Amino acid sequence: EVQLVESGGGLVQPGGSLRLSCVASGFTFSSTRMGWVRQAAGKELEWVSTINSGGSTSVYEDSVKGRFTISRDNAKNTLYLQLNSLKTEDTATYYCAKGLTYYNPINYDAKGQGTQVTVSS
Repeated sequence: EVQLVESGGGLVQPGGSLRLSCVASGFTFSSTRMGWVRQAAGKELEWVSTINSGGSTSVYEDSVKGRFTISRDNAKNTLYLQLNSLKTEDTATYYCAKGLTYYNPINYDAKGQGTQVTVSS
């Protein structure tokens, strides 16, 4: 059974940072493209970033480029998203997604339960 468990969300002031983690199990993580999507209250799911299985290639949605960094540790079956210079518009529930496509349209095999990020002063 595929399991994706996110953590690391919280309340942070504008300009602050957070590091999200996603621990994966139930599939061969090191052979699987992974990524992050987010959903703000009342809005559609939004693609954020995708990384290839080996971690050598990553792509980002334009609004987070230069502020967010996706990475992975295949030895630990863990995906990360470093969020820097956070803005109020980054407030959303963040989900890690197995097999996430590069760019839109969003398509994935499974996603976790999510972790809430709230950016507010």
